[in-house]
Amino acid sequence: MTTHDGPAHTHPLLTQLHEATALLTGPGAPFEVESTVVQGETMGVLRNRARSLREVLENSFEFGDRTSMVFDDGRTVTFAGFRDDVASTAAWLQREHGIGHGDRVAICGANSYGWIVSFWALLSMGAVNVAMNGWWTESEMQHALDLTEPKLLLFDAKRAERLGAEVTTPRFDLDDDLATMLTYAPDAPLPSNPIAEDDAAILIFTSGTTGRPKAAVLSHRSVVHYSTLQNFIGARTMVMAGLTGGSGGPPPTRLAVFPLFHVSGLGATVNSIQTGSTTAWYTKRFEADPVIDFIIANGVNIIGGTGTHILRLVDSDRCAEIPPSQVLSVGMGGSATTPEIIRRVTQRFPHLDHTMSTGYGSTETGSLVCFAPNWMLEASPECIGPALPTIEVTIRDDEGDVLPEGGEGNICVRSPLLMTEYFRHPQANAEAFFPGRWFNTGDFGRIENDVIYIATRKRDLIIRGGENIYPFEVENCIEEIPGVIETAVIGVDHDLLGQEVKAIVVVAPDTTVTDLDVHEHCRAQLSAYKVPAYVELRTTPLPRNPSGKILKHVLATGAEAGFVEE
Repeated sequence: MTTHDGPAHTHPLLTQLHEATALLTGPGAPFEVESTVVQGETMGVLRNRARSLREVLENSFEFGDRTSMVFDDGRTVTFAGFRDDVASTAAWLQREHGIGHGDRVAICGANSYGWIVSFWALLSMGAVNVAMNGWWTESEMQHALDLTEPKLLLFDAKRAERLGAEVTTPRFDLDDDLATMLTYAPDAPLPSNPIAEDDAAILIFTSGTTGRPKAAVLSHRSVVHYSTLQNFIGARTMVMAGLTGGSGGPPPTRLAVFPLFHVSGLGATVNSIQTGSTTAWYTKRFEADPVIDFIIANGVNIIGGTGTHILRLVDSDRCAEIPPSQVLSVGMGGSATTPEIIRRVTQRFPHLDHTMSTGYGSTETGSLVCFAPNWMLEASPECIGPALPTIEVTIRDDEGDVLPEGGEGNICVRSPLLMTEYFRHPQANAEAFFPGRWFNTGDFGRIENDVIYIATRKRDLIIRGGENIYPFEVENCIEEIPGVIETAVIGVDHDLLGQEVKAIVVVAPDTTVTDLDVHEHCRAQLSAYKVPAYVELRTTPLPRNPSGKILKHVLATGAEAGFVEE
């Protein structure tokens, strides 16, 4: 990979990035920032914003007969048709089931048109979507229902089968009852009751890699700001490229494969409605070859997914069948954009060399905190960019005191995107927030010249003989070895040193890579204390949760992943 002299915060393009940000956020600019009080704290917000997600939907009516969504079952939906479907479903929910502002309704199913329509119908009336994880087991589903007490369940058949007979909440089928929802009152107006910006919109669950998943409360303000900042990232990229007048062509078609119960999946449907772009929803089990057929058939321009999705695509021989001129960008979320992933994407799509970027965020932070363009990643792979407009980031010690510049500690965030709270979990809220609504992300990092660098999740940090070892650094090193598909580095107990380094390395079935090769490569690249003491080679994929994160606690303890993978 090409690298630049010095870290990202000294890169010559950094000044240009700051200038482009100022141009787009200043007085009268499209992403102008103003100050207001949010949840009792004064902070920046975007002046030119919708005040609710219903307003986002209403603004999309201007797109009329433009295609809004295409699905792998052949369904095509226009923006005008979507408006009618949402209004009909909202009327069905209100008149037949008494759902209104503030009521909670649980949605649980594979990605589908029924999921999307129900989601927007609930948002349009100010009801709250309990976005349940479609991979959960019965006990996890029961925990979520006990916690949130929804008034209605909208499940698909597979998820409904996992529910115990003792669940008496009224339930309807996202697939079988969809026709009833869409034809109930297609000429009905959208609901018009007041919705406040800080009203709850979504209860979305944390990954639950340790302990029971918690439900983060995301407001209308949070989701609107998230989607609008996605647009800001695109606009800033164009400004830095000298393209300020727009392309003048049709909006791009984006591949959507993230589950809708994940912030990236929900973000896909919100942003496409906000921008008038077409979303291509691939809803079946992700397998590279049929996805490639879907990409080609629907003219997908922007390919996104987790690292697993992207690697499966680029590692398929049939990826070469996708016309290069069709693909404008490849991006990923849910996990780090590693140098090895960048290398393999560029190998498949040479015209995208030096274009991959990465965003950093979490469910609790409303999915976005900062964004690093490719030149930052090339300079410093651990760089996650400067904070985006309206988002404040500080580095604090465990007592909540702010550390000086360059000091390494807890990455803490405050913004209008931040979750309101963990639903019905005062202890978790007390532990997660420092005074002033500063949320402790659980990640370690530092800030230099306004640029943020991530070290690791605090719970993943390996401490060997008093020395901190950041797994991502060792993982990036190992993934440089030809034949290595992916790796996870964990700490294992050691009587004398406290912990030793173990690497679980997934290799291609036909590779000749040995554990000795891994040791020697790491010795040549890393300090001696970082070199794995143990190397486990395997050919089966690493366990991941639905958002694409590797389940390191499963690797470390041998516990069950706890998901029903389909």
